[in-house]
Amino acid sequence: MSPPAVEARGIHKTIGGRPVLNGLDLTVPTGTLLALLGPNGAGKTTTVRLLTTLSSPDSGTAEVCGHDVRTESAAVRRCIGVTAQQSCVDELLTGRENLELFAGLHHLGRRRSRKRAAELLERFRLTDAADRRAGEYSGGMRRRLDLAVSMVAEPRVLFLDEPTTGLDPRSRVDLWEVVRDLVRSGTTILLTTQYLDEADRLADRVAILGGGRVVEEDTPAGLKRRIGAERLHLTLVQPHHVSTILALAPDAHRRPETGEVVIPLSGPDQLRTVLDDVHRAGIPLASVSVSAPTLDDVFFRLTDEEVAA
Repeated sequence: MSPPAVEARGIHKTIGGRPVLNGLDLTVPTGTLLALLGPNGAGKTTTVRLLTTLSSPDSGTAEVCGHDVRTESAAVRRCIGVTAQQSCVDELLTGRENLELFAGLHHLGRRRSRKRAAELLERFRLTDAADRRAGEYSGGMRRRLDLAVSMVAEPRVLFLDEPTTGLDPRSRVDLWEVVRDLVRSGTTILLTTQYLDEADRLADRVAILGGGRVVEEDTPAGLKRRIGAERLHLTLVQPHHVSTILALAPDAHRRPETGEVVIPLSGPDQLRTVLDDVHRAGIPLASVSVSAPTLDDVFFRLTDEEVAA
């Protein structure tokens, strides 16, 4: 087996007197995509900054492509690409000019830079827009150009920091296919995202951060199997009844973005019992539905447990 493309052990990092990473262990096998999830403040951005040599750990070790991020930072930078949340392309230059500029910065030479730019324009489906200014690109096209720029030097490891934030659904799906192609071609990717469906669709493995460390890691399917077979979703007419339902069903949690209460089920008998209990408590419901477990369920369960701990 190939050694892991990314490996961190016992990483601690304090920023402004506040511990951000607290014994982080993380491994990304070569040729795979690992999605790094976690609530705001869990340490995702700090982890990426450490692994891309933009910051140094207070203690612990981290290697990328077999190189130590502290003592061999130049070697690490030579083997990685980074697509940040903010676009790095020059909007006054065309797509082709942006790629040739970055190729020149990588010392590829004029002829090789032109050839590499043409290759990437075709690979990322930007050939028709190659000679338009990047400022005229749609959001999805601009993100594809960002990815193309990060691939100029053919990095072995690519860090994607929330690459589809702000994109419309069609553009997100298009970018997902580009990312899948990169993994199929052998690129190792560490992806941070706030979209759990994105992690479910793309990731070989998912690592969930909480309290500055990985609280759970598995395949998307493996994580969902741990939650249970089905989930009961209750939308309440009156939000103040949430506390009553949480008392009736201790395993329940409330999704803050929707306000609904989600209750794990062990089988049909429990479904009947929960609904009977809710009825007897006089709690009016706006809607009731049952679904298979999702990464959303996993995320909220694990992060709720972390907060409670």
